Amino acid sequence: MSGGTDRDMDVRVRVPRQTRSSSSGDVNRDEDGGREGDARGSGGGRDGDGGREGDARGSGGGREGLGAAALSSGARGAEALEPLISTVLDALAKGAKTRGGPIAPGHPEAVAAAVGEVFGEVFGAAGGATGTAVLDRLTELLAHGSADPADPACAAHLHCPPLAVAVAADLAVSALNPSQDSWDQAPAATALETLLLQELARLVGYDGQRAAGVLTSGGTESNLMGLMLARDRVLGAATGEQVELTGVTGRAARPRILTSAAAHFSVQRAAALLGLGEEAVLSVPVDRQLRMDTDALASMLDACVERGELPVAVVATAGTTDTGAVDPLRACAALAAEYGAWLHVDAAYGGGALLSDRLAPLLDGLELADSLSLDWHKLGWQPAAAGIFLVREAETYASLARRAVYLNPTDDEEAGYPSLLGLSLRTTRRADAFKIAVTLRTLGREGLGRLVDACHELALSGARTVRTHPRLELHAEPVLTVFLFRYLPVDADEERGAEGKHGVEGKHGAAGKHGADGERSDRINAALRRRLLREGRAVVGRTELPGEGPGRVRLKLTLLNPHTTAEEVERLLLAVVAAGRAEEEEEEEAAAEMSEGVVLA
Repeated sequence: MSGGTDRDMDVRVRVPRQTRSSSSGDVNRDEDGGREGDARGSGGGRDGDGGREGDARGSGGGREGLGAAALSSGARGAEALEPLISTVLDALAKGAKTRGGPIAPGHPEAVAAAVGEVFGEVFGAAGGATGTAVLDRLTELLAHGSADPADPACAAHLHCPPLAVAVAADLAVSALNPSQDSWDQAPAATALETLLLQELARLVGYDGQRAAGVLTSGGTESNLMGLMLARDRVLGAATGEQVELTGVTGRAARPRILTSAAAHFSVQRAAALLGLGEEAVLSVPVDRQLRMDTDALASMLDACVERGELPVAVVATAGTTDTGAVDPLRACAALAAEYGAWLHVDAAYGGGALLSDRLAPLLDGLELADSLSLDWHKLGWQPAAAGIFLVREAETYASLARRAVYLNPTDDEEAGYPSLLGLSLRTTRRADAFKIAVTLRTLGREGLGRLVDACHELALSGARTVRTHPRLELHAEPVLTVFLFRYLPVDADEERGAEGKHGVEGKHGAAGKHGADGERSDRINAALRRRLLREGRAVVGRTELPGEGPGRVRLKLTLLNPHTTAEEVERLLLAVVAAGRAEEEEEEEAAAEMSEGVVLA
């Protein structure tokens, strides 16, 4: 299918839904269409922008002239919001209907051109726009042009479909706009975040009264905080200096951070931001499941000491992005303690296993971490952001403490007015704890655990489908809810690993020989993924195995929709196969045309 046109993204055109096999995703879209009609018909005088405009402008008592300048909070805030929310719901349904699948078809240039056209249209009319026309138009555009993580064929990233109750809770936070940098801006939210973090600390295995933490923007910020505290504590102890004040001086031994070759790139980014430099990070080899090799870690720590270097931190991963691998946490903790290093665990993805009785044992030893990161906008089904940073001992937070006399004066705190300012890298900060608290109290750990288990079952089922299909090859069994695989071109049988035609790949990851065939496999797998995107049929992930040379490109399914069925995952994998065959056919046609041209010449 050729690249899309501007029309693919023009939400004014009611594009008929593409013919697709029946799925729960399609059912949801049909329901959305029905709800669109219901929502439009239930508003009484809101059948159109004019009616909504009248409601919105008339909600302010003596402020009828405010119109779009009405506020979301205050005594009349709910009245101003109500018709606008109706508009947003209508527009979301319209956009989803015209999108008709996991992503709108079209090439990025066409998508950008269509967005530019609509934005220019509404921006140009903004001065004279009436009612909710701009909100309606741009929301429909956003819905049409967004990847839908609730669609069974959208399975590329750790990008969850948020729970409706969490989104509704997030709306309350947006409307009230409390900021967590001082008690007098967020009295209830300050108390709620403190209670939530104590509960999450206990879930991890920490003492809730001795631990401390904060809500963050996600794993990247949490990892930065963990490594900052590691720098301040370990390097500070070695030099007798307050590193947060003096900086990293030349008097210190060269600091080192050790993490696995499969760890998140934010570890290197944090080292750069902290003045340690990316080269301070040493990459520890991994096994075939992409878990840190603790024998190699021990050897590398020993080598650091022999060279006169200072191991500042060991960063273990509980749930790698590509395979969901969990490093041996207890062994990592023992080695970090032996060498006086801080242990930070990046559990942004795998931390969701704590909710599942079945998967929680994978995180044995997590409670030994000096600090850790969790992301509930992954296996927690929250709208972003819902990151969490925790330390086992609150006293280790000392170097982050800050006093701003206009936010947390000493006399206020002495009088019993608490402040969260010294727990975060940010000043202004949303009350993101609220949506998590609402979700936990609504579903409980047991209810959320069932969602985690459902996604795990989907991954196991998808892996079985890959193992039994002659044109697909599985990298390794799923640990959490993600797995890697690749499409095998027709002549690539000889690339298979030593473990059999339909088995998991051989010991070294990129199965079989490299060279021309590996290059072809890489090229076709990368291209078939773009084909699926261009046609609007699927959003599938792409990555590369550690190592060198061709033959390392892999596709990835990240399954975070607990309402998806095993049959829908199988259909998604069959769509991958069909796209791979289409790419091969195009290559063959192009080769034949070239050959014919040479003969004619």
